[in-house]
Amino acid sequence: MSPIIQLSGINMLRENKAILSDVSLTINRGDFIAVTGPNGGGKTTLLRIILRLLDPTSGTVTYLRDGHPCQRLHIGYLPQKNMIDSRFPISVKEVISSGLLGNGNNTSGKQPHDVEEVIKLVELQAHASAPIGTLSGGQLQRTLLGRALISRPEILILDEPLSYIDKHFEEHIYRIISDIAPHTTIILVSHEMSVISTMANRHIIVDHTLHECIAHRHFVPTDCR
Repeated sequence: MSPIIQLSGINMLRENKAILSDVSLTINRGDFIAVTGPNGGGKTTLLRIILRLLDPTSGTVTYLRDGHPCQRLHIGYLPQKNMIDSRFPISVKEVISSGLLGNGNNTSGKQPHDVEEVIKLVELQAHASAPIGTLSGGQLQRTLLGRALISRPEILILDEPLSYIDKHFEEHIYRIISDIAPHTTIILVSHEMSVISTMANRHIIVDHTLHECIAHRHFVPTDCR
């Protein structure tokens, strides 16, 4: 597996408080990285730095293609629900379709999904025209998942994808992730690791610093080195 993202010496300060300290990480093409850690430990900050949505105080983030630095990668992102303004007057279909914006930069060679196909995949056919302000928390989460998936990204970053999701759709998400994992690099933050841990090949704990754990079928933080 070849490196696709390289983080070197990342430090993040906010109001003179260390959010992340000396974080270095190599993400390889084809990795499935499961990320956990305490609330406030810096998990979402780390994801936003990886996405280049946030500049670190110091350190570098390098995107790589075929071993050479590149300006962009084809990334799908599911943010935490509380980062979305549900008052914005936009429908489920429009939100999911927005995942195709900028798809001209898609260098993965994959054709995007059809919008109706994704709406069906996330089981929102009855709500396709509904404004997002009328959705339940779980329905909005499924909408945002559809937006992340529609362009068939080469890298999929999921921040707490199981939040607000009922048990039926939680199992459906596991099936979706299992289907795409063989041909997608995945970084997934979740407090619920019982199933995710059996799917991921790497386990990381973020608590202001980063610790990588030995990959095995059960996520046990004491196995960290």
